[in-house]
Amino acid sequence: MFEQSLLPSGRTRRWTVGVALLIEAVVVGILVLIPLLYVQAIPMPDLVTALTAPAPPPPPPPPAAPKMAKITSVRKFDPKGLTAPREIPKEVAQMTEPVIQSAPDMPSVGGVMGGIPGGVMGGRVGGLIGSVPSVAPPPPPPPAKVETPAATRIQVGGQVQAAMILNQVQPVYPRLASSARISGEVRLKAVISKDGRIEDLKLISGHPLLVQAAMDAVKQWTYKPTVLNGNPVEVDTEIDVNFALSS
Repeated sequence: MFEQSLLPSGRTRRWTVGVALLIEAVVVGILVLIPLLYVQAIPMPDLVTALTAPAPPPPPPPPAAPKMAKITSVRKFDPKGLTAPREIPKEVAQMTEPVIQSAPDMPSVGGVMGGIPGGVMGGRVGGLIGSVPSVAPPPPPPPAKVETPAATRIQVGGQVQAAMILNQVQPVYPRLASSARISGEVRLKAVISKDGRIEDLKLISGHPLLVQAAMDAVKQWTYKPTVLNGNPVEVDTEIDVNFALSS
């Protein structure tokens, strides 16, 4: 009794399954028919333009094929068509080539063709065809003599120039050097001008306490002008000034 009330019968289960399948089929059919029923319509302006537009022009014709050159038939040589002559000709024509005449032999001389009358046999060096005879060009002038300028300064030793001193001022012994008992020689390099005065005086060697006194004295010296080939010249020389202490 309890089993019949809780579990459905087999007939009731089959009926339920059939109804469920039918409902699913109806839903699927509706889903398939809806897109087919509601189709998007073409806009009227586009439809009118598509129906009234003229047809596109036809495509251009393909290019014509190039004309082939007409080939004429070539006759083949048939050796069977040759026949022997009936009569032998008395004279046979001979083909001769034209003879090219060479230029006449000219005498082997140094001249050229087309010389002027009265010309020298063999030509002349430097001559021109048809030119007027000219006198030989004069010889080139001798090169000018380049005179070397006279020497303006010579170098003479100090001993030679010492004999030409006209005025020799003695140097003053410095007090500091004298107190320190300093003595010795001061060597100077000087240029004696053309009139015998001292120019460009420079120090070569010497004690610093004695140099200034020696230069002050030598600047006042005068020499006899030095003459070379009758012209006064400058002299480059060395001058020695000795400082000695008195006993």
